[in-house]
Parts: sequence; C-alpha cells; structure tokens
Amino acid sequence: MNNIPVSNEKTNPSSLQTDNRKKAIMLIILFGVVSLMGDIIYEGARGVYGPYTKSIGMDIALVGIITGVAEFLGYFVRLITGYLSDKTKGYWVFTIVGYFMLVSVPLLAISKQWQIVSLFIILERVGKAVRSPAKDTILSSATKQIGTGLGFAIHEALDQFGAIIGPLIFSAALYYSSKNSASGPAYSNAFTLMWIPFFLLIITVFAARIKVPHPENLEIQVSTIPEKLTKTFWLYNAFSITTTIGFISFVIIGYYFKDNNLLNDAQIPLLYSVAMGIDGAAALVVGKVYDNLKKRFNNERSGLRTLIVIPVLTSLIPFLAFTKNKVLLILSVLLWGIVMGTHETIMKSSIADLTHIKKRGTAYGIFNTGYGLALLISSSLIGLLYKVNIVYIYILVIVTQIISIIFYFTLVKSTGDRKNYDNRKSKV
Repeated sequence: MNNIPVSNEKTNPSSLQTDNRKKAIMLIILFGVVSLMGDIIYEGARGVYGPYTKSIGMDIALVGIITGVAEFLGYFVRLITGYLSDKTKGYWVFTIVGYFMLVSVPLLAISKQWQIVSLFIILERVGKAVRSPAKDTILSSATKQIGTGLGFAIHEALDQFGAIIGPLIFSAALYYSSKNSASGPAYSNAFTLMWIPFFLLIITVFAARIKVPHPENLEIQVSTIPEKLTKTFWLYNAFSITTTIGFISFVIIGYYFKDNNLLNDAQIPLLYSVAMGIDGAAALVVGKVYDNLKKRFNNERSGLRTLIVIPVLTSLIPFLAFTKNKVLLILSVLLWGIVMGTHETIMKSSIADLTHIKKRGTAYGIFNTGYGLALLISSSLIGLLYKVNIVYIYILVIVTQIISIIFYFTLVKSTGDRKNYDNRKSKV
C-alpha cells in the first residue's frame, strides 16, 4: 500500500508543472487580448488628445497640467491599490473594476467642455491605476513559467497590436469625417466607435477569471528573494524617476506637430500607431535580451543591464522631434516607441524578479507612484518650458539623463552579477 503515494509523488509534480505551464500561457494570451482591446480604446484616444484638446480651445500649459495630473494619479493611486490587492488578495476584483473604468473614453463623445473632457481623461488613467498592480501581479506569476522577460514581452506585443489598431481607427474616422464635413474632423464619431472594443474587453477579462481563478498557484517555485524590499529595488526606482522626468509624452509631441502645422489631424494618430508598432517589436527583442542576460550571469537581476537603452535614446528625442524636418520628426517617434517598449517590458519584468510574491502588488504600487510623479513633473514642466523656449527642454532632458546614467551604473553594481559570472567562469 505504501507504493501508491510514492508513485504519486513521482508523477504529480511533472503533470502539475505541465498543467501550470499551459494555464500560464493561456492566461498571458488572454490578458494580451484584454490589453489589446484596452489599447485600442485608450491608446487610440491618447493619440488624439493633443490635437483634440487644441481643437476645443485648451491652452498648451493647461493640457500639460491635466495630462500630467492624470498620469500622476494613474500611478499614485497604484500605491493604494497595490497595497490593498496584496492585503485582500482580491487581484481579480481590482483588475475587473479597473477595466470597467475604460468606459470614460467612449463617453468623451458626449461633451466638448474642457472641464468634462479633463475629467474623463483623468478617470481613464485612474482606472488603469486601479487595475495595474493586481493585473501585473497576476501576470508575474504566469510569466515565471516561461521567463519573466519573454512573458511580459509577449503580453506587451499583443498589447501594442491594439495600440496600432486604435490610432488607425481614429485616423480613419477623422479622415472620413473631415472629408464629409465642412466643420472639420468629428472627434465624437471616433470616440463613439470605442464602445465595440470596450464590450469585447469586458467579455475577455471575465473569461480569463473563469479559466484561471487562482493565478498565484502558478508560481510554485519557492522564492529566495527576501520579503523586505531590497536596495536594488530602491535604486531601480531612483533610476526610473530621473530618466522619466526627461521623457517627453506623445501628447506634447502631437501638440507641437499640430501647433506648427507639420502634420494634419489624421496623420498624427497614424504616426502614433507606427510608434506603437515599434513599441511592440522592441518589447519582444528587449524581453528576450533581458532573459538571456539573467541566464548568462546566473542572476535574476542581471536583466537590468538592458535599461541603458532608455537614457541614451531619451536624450535624442527632443532634438529630433522639435524640428521642422519631417524625416527627423518620424525618427523621433520611432525612438519614442523603442523607449516605451523598453519601459513597459523591463518595468514589469524587473519588479517580478526583484520582489517576493507576497510584496509584489505593493512593490508595483510603490514603483508606479514614483513613475507617475516623474510623468507629472515631466508633462507639466515640459508643457511650461515649451511656452518659454524649447532650448530649456533640451537642457532638462540632457541633465536628467546624465543623472539617470549615474544611477544605472550604481544599480548594475548592486546586482553583483559580474562577481557571480567571474566566479562561475573560474570554476569552469
């Protein structure tokens, strides 16, 4: 009789691992589809926020402040929702409620008053704050089955496919309406179309909840990472904050294109969709490099070396974007997409590798609060500097990226991966 349980111990772990891997891949794909629909909605809208706010008479400084406040709240609220999701373990509840708040985008069709438009722009970002720590925690458990870099990269690629489609829908809708109306492009028609992906998104997120109700069970490995947040985690936060302060949002770039009559209302979201395509492609490459570096140095934190791409490319963007040369404008948007892809993939992968599962929602919340503060400073400050002299934007970007590079080398040193690598080579 004793042979029966011994046999089960030999076979069950293998079958459990296979089953978990299948569930993990399915969950990553389902969440990819959810994010695809979400990006059709909010990335499509964000691609026209610049020209749309100008069309209803909003001042550039006000636009910079509103989008900055929206971005800040979109990250600051994560500090609260991340902690609460860890405390209550209600990861699915926060995820579903947050996705429901995307209803604010199609509702933008009902008014052109700047107060209501501003409210809906802010609510869309707050909804992302409600769902993101919980959603990322769910995904982080699934990505452990196939590699955090690759897992988040696959999700980001699907996510960015929606980010391509969304601006294209807006571009087509605006082009069609401007040709058939003497009053110019009808933004309300484009926002109304967003009801379709919204309902598809809600159906898919409920399907994911039904298929994998307990995603935490996918992370069956015993974590060697301490529950306390480490020095490397805080250095990573310092690096991210400084480099992001110098990162120019597409809203500001789009406003510049419109303000200088360099591109029309339909071309701006079209170019934004190209940036999103670059974002998705860059995510796959960076995610794979991230995982390869972890294997090469035999250290879960070694993937952080990929972060050097961010300050190097960020420092080039304003010099290319704020010109009258259309080739340079396009190049700036392509670089912007690469930086965004690196941000989105490495940001989420790194937190998963730097933190214990019990503190991961809190860690995502803390990180994103700092990131949101940086975006608030960036959008508001760059919006104000734009009105004074663009030269000051160049100075801001260069100074912040130099500081972030200093943090980068300190961060890489803190991982200890070079020492592990040299020790492993000496043993060989």
